[in-house]
Amino acid sequence: MLLTEFDYELPEELIAQTPIEPRNSSRLMVLDPGKQTIANSRFSDLQQFLEPGDTLIFNDTRVMPARLIGHRQPTGGRVEVFLLRCVKGNIWETLVKPGKKALPGMVIRFGQELTGEIIEATDFGGRLIRFSYAGSFTEILDRLGETPLPPYIHEKLTDRERYQTVYNRESGSAAAPTAGLHFTREQMEQLKKYGVNLGFLTLHVGLGTFRPVKTERIEDHTMHREYYSISEETARLVRETKALGHRVIAVGTTSIRTLEAAANKKNDIVGKSGWTEIFIYPGYEFKIVDAVVTNFHLPTSTLIMLISAFAGRDFVLQAYRQAVRDRYRFFSFGDAMFITSPAQR
Repeated sequence: MLLTEFDYELPEELIAQTPIEPRNSSRLMVLDPGKQTIANSRFSDLQQFLEPGDTLIFNDTRVMPARLIGHRQPTGGRVEVFLLRCVKGNIWETLVKPGKKALPGMVIRFGQELTGEIIEATDFGGRLIRFSYAGSFTEILDRLGETPLPPYIHEKLTDRERYQTVYNRESGSAAAPTAGLHFTREQMEQLKKYGVNLGFLTLHVGLGTFRPVKTERIEDHTMHREYYSISEETARLVRETKALGHRVIAVGTTSIRTLEAAANKKNDIVGKSGWTEIFIYPGYEFKIVDAVVTNFHLPTSTLIMLISAFAGRDFVLQAYRQAVRDRYRFFSFGDAMFITSPAQR
């Protein structure tokens, strides 16, 4: 398939720059691929599209304050370092701007308590940096680091917690699992009382989120690996939901990728952890996921390809065109979509 087949026109003013309050007051577009219907609702009304016995699966990762501003030694030139993942000990995989001068041996100072030396370039255009510091790196990062926002968001975020889900637990992501930003604690409690099960897994969002697809044929694109973990408790909940004939509903593309990466076969999954490079695009046969809560995604991104695999490319692009006409808000702080079932195959 060609990259151009996943493109669409989006006016820049529809890219949401700030979150809305309360979190679940966003709009919700409801898609039924089987019936080919599109309806408009509110996220606060999500319960009316769920049934007792359904299971929502959330990604409980927490975004690190991963953006560091430092100065190259000894010249003092400004350098931006974006932490992606800890490779080992005090060595991290990062993105560095400006990249042309970011050569092995370069030393960067971040205030008085942290320095980093570039030791190696990576296959995906990043850099490995060895950090030197006294005390706790986590505490230093909390003091010096900034919450990274996607490049299409230009407004400064006054409350860092608004780029975190209310159920975050495991620090390690370079970006938020943004479909989960819509949920409030109160709404989650209401869903539990209604009979909907809530399960949690972890996928730490990494470089793949920021790498555009540059190959003409999407099949030639290589995903960057990301760490995931799914407990046996969550895996058992998924198996029991399936056995009882109810739906497993993934909250966000990261939950989809984790569930499908951990699946053994159709309707079968076990608790495990590891690294995944799974790339889901049209033609993929889903093993676990029955319905999806998701945001609207960038044109030609791997995320719109994933959603197209689930709901059908033509139908997804039809829905996106309607969302543009209806002035939905797009991307991280934008509105949401609920896809009730996979496309008929």
